[in-house]
Amino acid sequence: MGIRLLLLSNLKEFLMIKKVLIANRGEIAVRILRACKDLGMQTVAIHSTADADAMHVRLADESVCVGPPQSRNSYLNIPSVISAACVSGADAIHPGFGFLSENSTFSHMVEEHGLIFIGPKANHIAMMGDKITAKKTFANLGLPTVPGSNGAVTNIGKALKIADEIGYPVLVKAAAGGGGRGMKVARSKEDFTEAYETARREAGIAFGNDSVYLEKYLSNPRHIEFQIIVDKFGNCVHLGERDCSLQRRNQKIWEEALSLVLTSDLRDSFGRKIAAAVKDVGYLGVGTLEFLYENKNFYFIEMNTRIQVEHPITEMITGIDIVREQILIAGGDKLSVSQDEIKFSGHAIECRINAENPETFFPSSGTITNYHCPGGPGIRVDSALYNGCKVLPYYDSLIAKLIVHANDREQCLARLQRALREYVIDGIDTLIPLHLSLVNDPSIISGDFDIHFLERFHKESV
Repeated sequence: MGIRLLLLSNLKEFLMIKKVLIANRGEIAVRILRACKDLGMQTVAIHSTADADAMHVRLADESVCVGPPQSRNSYLNIPSVISAACVSGADAIHPGFGFLSENSTFSHMVEEHGLIFIGPKANHIAMMGDKITAKKTFANLGLPTVPGSNGAVTNIGKALKIADEIGYPVLVKAAAGGGGRGMKVARSKEDFTEAYETARREAGIAFGNDSVYLEKYLSNPRHIEFQIIVDKFGNCVHLGERDCSLQRRNQKIWEEALSLVLTSDLRDSFGRKIAAAVKDVGYLGVGTLEFLYENKNFYFIEMNTRIQVEHPITEMITGIDIVREQILIAGGDKLSVSQDEIKFSGHAIECRINAENPETFFPSSGTITNYHCPGGPGIRVDSALYNGCKVLPYYDSLIAKLIVHANDREQCLARLQRALREYVIDGIDTLIPLHLSLVNDPSIISGDFDIHFLERFHKESV
């Protein structure tokens, strides 16, 4: 213990960041807190009045209440969050994912107050937050994109003409979208007007921006994303890909690394091409470029300028702590690895454990009456749950992530099945029964699935 404390003390002397305010809650707040502790950094948890007894609050060195239960009055309240950082003496703010993580105004205000934002610069958050701009940017740097409109389409007449040129089915997408909102499919000309107007209406309500653009709707693609990390010295690496094809309403449920459909040569060549493009943009920190992949062709769709929910599976196959790298890079350090030093080992799968009914997907809230985590070799659970804790109705339904790693995919699936059967969360509904069904499905076992699989699977099972 004495040697560890001495090592942490020596480490602190060389760190620019000594105290981090974690501007989030739930499992990602706990994940960030642990990375900070491993670096010898002090932590400050923010919380709403409803989250006073939450795990991230219990584990942090300090905590500050930032408002009432509703997110808009607490976790999304920029003045309250920055004030909490200032009064606690934090050097930096880590936004996690969701909430303020991709809010360029927040990032800019953090830096204006003399604090370090653990994430990219505000201009890159804004650039990639507009999917039209992001698509144009990477198309100009040589990355392939889905055929579609050249920017926003502002009237129905022009939209119909472009849709005819693209060919049906056509996808209408919110320029400022995310999480599947503001996204509609028009399968024919007769469907188009309704899809266009609905997407605009949803985009305006969800994002305050009703701009939409059009893309060719791919019939059977997989959703594949590449993890990248860039430091301020111009070093940029990719950590391979994740297959996120199993989705419900464009929201991921199950992710794998590496993908079954890419060869090692394609992974290396395309990954390096992505890293070069991101470096050319001048990006800093952690990011993820997402693609649709069909008939051996990649099509760029968006870049996420934050840590991803599914980052643990990449950590499992590379041995690299992505959150640690993110924090150190924000503090001015160099990347700890070069591209040639990155090796991929085995296979990893993540199951998102949402507080939802596994058949209706209706959100569930209540008190956890019995909680038991699975364990054993290759099992990791990222969660903020404990016996007696309350799952609240005010926030996202993601309550835990079950991550499994093994030497190959067959072993990984067997280990995952065991872990799912061991996992006990009583008192609320969860998606554990859905994942147990998936892990035994022949198409999942063979790897024969695309982004539409879960919709078909759910229709057949109800």
